[in-house]
Amino acid sequence: MTTVTFVLASRSPRRVQLLREQGYVFDCLPVDLPEVPGPGEAPLAYARRLALDKARAAQARSGRPALGADTDVSIDGRILGKPRDAEDACAMLLALADRSHQVISAVALVDGSREAVIATTTEVEFVSLDRAQALAYWASGEPADKAGAYAIQGLGGRYVRALRGSYSGVVGLPLAETAELLAQFGIHPGPAASV
Repeated sequence: MTTVTFVLASRSPRRVQLLREQGYVFDCLPVDLPEVPGPGEAPLAYARRLALDKARAAQARSGRPALGADTDVSIDGRILGKPRDAEDACAMLLALADRSHQVISAVALVDGSREAVIATTTEVEFVSLDRAQALAYWASGEPADKAGAYAIQGLGGRYVRALRGSYSGVVGLPLAETAELLAQFGIHPGPAASV
């Protein structure tokens, strides 16, 4: 039997899958925190703060090392959260169309008084798309719970022309950086799970 080494402060199936594929053994302990940027809070600062707040909350509840993460889409310094409805998703997708935006993924690890945060910024360039395409994509159901109203690992991948940075960071967890962070705390994966 393999020993659980940390808790993941997330209910994201994508983060769970990414970590399990790498061989990490952990429990999920989602925390519900308000995900609202503070006045004038920059996208990078916002992502780092949320990841750390999630990790702190999960560590306080579990007494075990806790990993928190936050992934945000931003364009022109504006944070695009999860869409409220079809119109909101359409507006986001059209704002991203035929230009570049940033996806920031922050990961925090908390173990007692020891805390560390890392973050990646990935430049993503979209193809052109129109309102009908955006609404059809919304109808698929995929964008409903995704920051920026798209999932690069799903149907939304068809809109990505180019990417400079961490693909897994856009999915929700930058793997190389997360592995380095966990290793700093003495947490290492077992054999990678079969997929």
